[in-house]
Amino acid sequence: MSNSREEYFDQIGSGWDELREGFFTDATREKAIGCAEVRAGTLAADVGAGTGYITEALAARGVGVIAVDSSESMLTALTAKLQPEADVDCRQGDAEALPIEDGTVDYTFANMLLHHVESPPAAIREMARILKPGGTLVLTDLDEHDFEFLVTEHHDRWKGFERDRIREWFVEAGLVDVRVDCAGADCCAVSGTGEGATVGIFVAWAHRPSG
Repeated sequence: MSNSREEYFDQIGSGWDELREGFFTDATREKAIGCAEVRAGTLAADVGAGTGYITEALAARGVGVIAVDSSESMLTALTAKLQPEADVDCRQGDAEALPIEDGTVDYTFANMLLHHVESPPAAIREMARILKPGGTLVLTDLDEHDFEFLVTEHHDRWKGFERDRIREWFVEAGLVDVRVDCAGADCCAVSGTGEGATVGIFVAWAHRPSG
């Protein structure tokens, strides 16, 4: 992530929750967690955790979470929101070089992260690497679009993705049972000049082979 992107998210910090609510709803999170079929007593990684959109919901279901984000201020805001009993380990790091050992987690989640990373295929490989055999990777992100202001104002690196490309990257990362579907929700944003954008959100999930 470039310095401008790091500065953008560091500056947002605890204000991200209010901004996020205007972009997309909790329906995206519920779809992702439902696809993973999470079980209490397991361990998940939330990559690009931000202020805890996915992390909080997992912890509420009795799932331990390693929350990774490149922004220290985001992780500070996340930590401040956690309940004392929450089993959450916050780690600062990048999606393309996760500070997690191979085969550690039962699930890897990444919500609205992929369009910010320099190399989406590399990030997916990292998210697959940390899965235990049989573990599940779930991504939610933007469909391909043409809204330039999301790049200039929100520091997006990619204008969403074709779903077939996501499938290819999952397969290249060694994942199986790959599925990509509509998340049942849109991402909405308004530019500084009043231009509106409504972009579809996809959910992609797959498993690391058991053998």
